[in-house]
Amino acid sequence: MLSSRQVYANSWMTVREDTIRRSDGTHGIYGVVDKPTYALVIPRDGDRLHLVEQFRYPVRERCWEFPAGTAPDRAAVDPADLAVRELQEETGLVAARMELIGRLDVAPGMSSQRGTVWLATGLTAGPTRREATEQDMRSVWFASDEVEAMAVRGEITDSQTLAAYLLLQLHDRR
Repeated sequence: MLSSRQVYANSWMTVREDTIRRSDGTHGIYGVVDKPTYALVIPRDGDRLHLVEQFRYPVRERCWEFPAGTAPDRAAVDPADLAVRELQEETGLVAARMELIGRLDVAPGMSSQRGTVWLATGLTAGPTRREATEQDMRSVWFASDEVEAMAVRGEITDSQTLAAYLLLQLHDRR
């Protein structure tokens, strides 16, 4: 990188433009979206998985996803603590056991954001603690085969959720 300048910032992300030198010596630019590390949680009770549905403004649709999120104001938070918080915040569930099963890069061609994927088991229901932007969220238990059918039908399109489901399948094979 030859230089970098921030071109936009808000409470959730920054956008920067980097001037780079490629391996062949030519110069170019990269626009990079910087967001903090997120935690995605797969709540599982036997063969059931808990998903949340919410309106996603950029795609103008309601989307089914595993609970996930980042800390407010781009704060750096321990991923394990973040996973516990996101699970309770979005679903009201508290896990007796949280196991790290993988890591994901959101969109490495344009974003620095990375995530951790957690399997939550031994779940106890309680009240949600949703943020103001999550008030329209709903959460539902689905059988694993229904989650797969929803993905095939295009009802689950969130790439992190689909990648996390693959990590869950690989985890279960070990």
